[in-house]
Amino acid sequence: MAEAMDRLAEAATLEEVHRIVRTAARSSLAAHGATLVLLDGDLCYYADEDSMSPLWKGQRFPVTTCISGWAMMNRQTVAIRDIRFDPRIPQEAYRPTFVRSLLMAPILRPEPIGAIGCYWAVPHTATPAETEALESLALAAGVALERFPEGLPARGFFS
Repeated sequence: MAEAMDRLAEAATLEEVHRIVRTAARSSLAAHGATLVLLDGDLCYYADEDSMSPLWKGQRFPVTTCISGWAMMNRQTVAIRDIRFDPRIPQEAYRPTFVRSLLMAPILRPEPIGAIGCYWAVPHTATPAETEALESLALAAGVALERFPEGLPARGFFS
């Protein structure tokens, strides 16, 4: 993860930031998938992903109806061992996917601009070390993303 932090600090393009974040999140946590979500007004924009099968890249969902939005609105990381039993999860959106467990951390907690999520195809209890690693990546990602304001969607929800 330290290498990813260094690369984020030196990233020259927004696309490079996206690639570093999605790759580092998935590989560092041995997840089956990872996503970078950006706040776009009152929507969550699934900007990028690194996953064993396609999930939601390029799609937008209301902040109030997805777990990445929950993490941003509540300004806290959320770990869910089994999504089938969590009322915050829109079951119809997840049913056709491999996702069984997840860990989602907001990017820039005081004023979230997005979230980073990791997914597992099996029940997985996120460890404190995994949670800390994802939160650290989210902080570094936020600093890197803010260097490219032209590439960030509107931040209207928390403004």
